This record gives sequence, C-alpha cells and structure tokens, in this order.
Amino acid sequence: MAEVIRMPKMSDTMIEGVIVEWHKKVGDKIKPGDLLAEVGTDKATMEMDSYNEGTILYIGVEKGQSVKVDEVIAVVGNEGEDYKAALSGAGGAAAVAETPKAEAKPEAPAAASVTPEQLGVTVIRMPLLSDTMTEGKIVQWNKKVGDKVKSDDNLADVETDKATMEVVGYADGTLLYTGVAEGEAAKVNDVIAIIGKEGTDIGGLVESLKNPQGGSGAAKAAEAKAAAAAPQAVAETGTTAGSSDNGRIKASPLAKKIAKDKGVDLKLVQGTGDGGRIVKKDIDNYTPAAVAKGGDAAKAVPSVAAFKPASDAEGYTDISLSQMRKAIARRLSESKFSAPHFYLTMEITMDNAMAARAQMNELSPVKISFNDMVVKAAALALRKHPAVNSSWMNDTIRQWHHVHIGIAVAIEDGLIVPVVRFADQKSLSQIAAESKELSGKARNKKLQPNEFSGNTFTISNLGMMDIDEFTAIINPPDSAIMAVGRIKETVIKKGDGFAVSNVMKITLSCDHRSVDGAVGAAFLQTFKKYLENPVTMLV
Repeated sequence: MAEVIRMPKMSDTMIEGVIVEWHKKVGDKIKPGDLLAEVGTDKATMEMDSYNEGTILYIGVEKGQSVKVDEVIAVVGNEGEDYKAALSGAGGAAAVAETPKAEAKPEAPAAASVTPEQLGVTVIRMPLLSDTMTEGKIVQWNKKVGDKVKSDDNLADVETDKATMEVVGYADGTLLYTGVAEGEAAKVNDVIAIIGKEGTDIGGLVESLKNPQGGSGAAKAAEAKAAAAAPQAVAETGTTAGSSDNGRIKASPLAKKIAKDKGVDLKLVQGTGDGGRIVKKDIDNYTPAAVAKGGDAAKAVPSVAAFKPASDAEGYTDISLSQMRKAIARRLSESKFSAPHFYLTMEITMDNAMAARAQMNELSPVKISFNDMVVKAAALALRKHPAVNSSWMNDTIRQWHHVHIGIAVAIEDGLIVPVVRFADQKSLSQIAAESKELSGKARNKKLQPNEFSGNTFTISNLGMMDIDEFTAIINPPDSAIMAVGRIKETVIKKGDGFAVSNVMKITLSCDHRSVDGAVGAAFLQTFKKYLENPVTMLV
C-alpha cells in the first residue's frame, strides 16, 4: 500500500525545510536507511533518511523549493501502484500538490504551463537562513547572468535578520536569470535566480513564476502615489492668509516660524504677499534698523545680532531598515506586548569577584571578563532553578534540561545574540574563549545559524558603557533576561564606620506567565551567592 513521506521536524525551531538535493528519483527502489534527500533547515543542511521500503512513485517538491514541516513531499509504494489515493488521503496541501500537471493545463495559456523540469533548469529561491527570517536582502551578486556556475559556488551574499550569509546554487550550468537586484529584498521562497543550459529560453518560465496581476497593480499603485503627491507641491506663499480684522498680523506659518527662530518682531516687517501678508522672503530680506528714530539714538538699547541658522532648509534623513532591524522590531514588539513583564533589581557586592578575577587571569590562557563570570554564575543558578530556564509554549511551559546562555552583542545594524551552549558545564576560561570568538564573528557578520539560536536565557550587559542599571526586553523564546549595569564604588556602612565597596546592579526581566516573582527572586539570591563568593563556582 502506498505511503506518504512528510517533511520531518529536524530542529526545535524548524517550521519549513528547503530541498537542497534529491538523492533518489521517481522509479528508484529504496529501503530503510537510504539517503532520500538533503534538507536545508534553519540550523544546517541535514540528511533525510528513508523509513520505508518500496518504489518512489511521486516527488512533490522540486530541488530548491521549501515546504512546511509535516507536508507531503513524496509517496512510496509498490511499482506501478496508483499513488493518488494516498495523496488525497493525506489532505491539505498534499491534495493540491497531487493534481497532475496534465489536468492543470486546460485553462492556462501555453506560456504559463512551462515548468523547470520541461526546460531542464534549476530555480533558486530565497532560502530560510534563520528561524526568524521572513525576507533577505541581496547584498551582492557574486555571479552575473551568463556566468558558468558550479553546484558549490557562492551565487550571492544575503543579509538576513541575523547576519550576512552565502546562498549556494546547488546546480551546475549557466546563470540564466537573476530576479532581485543588489540592495533589494526578497521574501523567503521567492525566486531569485535560474540556472540551466546556456541559451535556454526561460521567458515563459519567468512569466509563469511572476504574479500575473503584479504589473497592472504596480502601475495603479504608482498612479495613486503620484496623484497623492501632487497636492503637496503647493507654494508656501499660497497658504491661506490669517485675518487682520482683530489686530492679528498677517503672516504665513513658515514666516512665523522663521521669524521666531531669528528673533524678528513681525510688527516691524513689511509684507509683500497678498493683502500685505508676510511671507518667507520678507523675513529672509528683513534688516533691523541700526539706530532709533530722532534724538533717541543715544538711548537706543544695544541690538543683538539676529540668529541665522546655518541652513535655511530644514530636513531629515530616512534610514532604510536592515533585515536585522526589522527582526528586532518585530520580535521584541511581540515579546513586550504578549509577555507580561515584571522586573526584579538586586545589588551585588563585587569586591571578592574583582579579587578572584585578578588571580584567575594570572593563570588563565585567555582573559576572563566580569561578563564571563556573570554568564557562569547565571548558568549555575539556572541549573538550581529550572523554572527560570524555561519557555512559554501557549499550552505548556517547557523547562529545558540544558543551559544555553545568549549574550547580547551590539553591532552596526542592531543587536544579535550569540549563544554559549552548556554554559553550566564549561570552565570560566572556556566561556571566556568562546564568548570572545562569538563576539568577533557577530561583529564581522560571520555567525552561523547554530551559533545564534537555541538560547534558554539571555544576558545583556551595558556596564562597560557606564550604565548604572536598566531593564531589558525578554528575548523570545526565553522566559527571562538579565540586564547588567556597571560596577560602581559606593560608600557603605561597615562595622562602626564606613567603607568603600564595589557594587553592581542587575535587573531580571521575567515573563509572568512562566516565572513568578518568588521564583525569580530565589534565582537572583543564588546568582548573588555565586558572584559574591566566586570560589563556589569552581567547585
């Protein structure tokens, strides 16, 4: 009996996979353990093995296309068996996918029915390069139309919401088409290129891949935009004049603003506009009298030179959003407005930590920072308080058995969170070396997907920028994030007198759906004990 093969879930954050390469074709015999295909997930390119035995009767997803987790991608059965019943029984997208190409042709024009298989070409689509990616921007094409390409060539550099990454064609041939210009963005799964045999006519295929209503819709949008912009071209002097019947001065709003900025009394300005109305050029041309009238010159108040701005034109600069900035806006807005945040602030005495750090750095092969000590202390505290090391899953609370600490790193385009995995099991020297390497990769946009995903807790440190304390927005899917301020000398009461101590403030932001106040407070108490007595982190 024919059985369907569905796209498996290969990582905890995977929602769809891209077929990088099929290793079997329709008609091939397969058995359990055979390599069916290579699948690009949000983490890495992975192998998909067969759990079935029989003949491949149907493949519903071509190379380069993406498909959501659990959707049908192939059917296996006995040679010559009718697979349509299995497809229709699978329901949903599978039923649509099984529609034979011969049945889809009647109402479509010949050009629209052109498929990549008929032309022997490979369609390259924008891949899903991170779990939060919705679109990618083509930073640079490394190949141009007409170039010969190999399967492992880097076709283009794509900026995602996390980093700039390479897109590989996975096909040999000639680059026949690029659908996205440098600097432009394409949504995940949009066509960005076509590779095939030199001289192949792909005009019909390109048309069939595009939205048939796209052209007319775009033209109408452009016309509407032009029509909306037309009224804005009204000259400043055409603004409605104010009434002077009640003693008010006739002046345009722009003239009033400039006069206020320059310190000009409108009563002294002669208007040249309609009905004596004061306009911008009257203010620009106005020169105050140097001497008072008649014999009052000696009593005249010394005049102060009127302010004149460096430029008459006001303006602004619109900065286009990077993919990273879009993702930060989307993800943190979702977090702030969906997760009920509450905040716990604590002071930690860092005298012992400072002394211990100095001693450890005499022996450590890499320099240990205070942030490395914070990471270690947080990881050990999370192991004792698993409720904080959790994620809200709508119907359940998922408590993680591993401790992966995300460290927020500021880069030019925004913020990225490299992850130190199994931080509770690593030494301070190992954490320091890994943190340094990950931070360098983050600033150079060289992080791989597995290096910025999978966090169970996040630390954001602004202490090195002289920030005393702040609150941070929870980084999904975590239930908490720790904001770390600077270490500051503070006068405290000690015995019968006073002394100077080094104090650091930290604030824990918690998702109240999964972490209660007492739970968060208990976690901070444990964290504080580790940092105030660092030797406990070493035993």
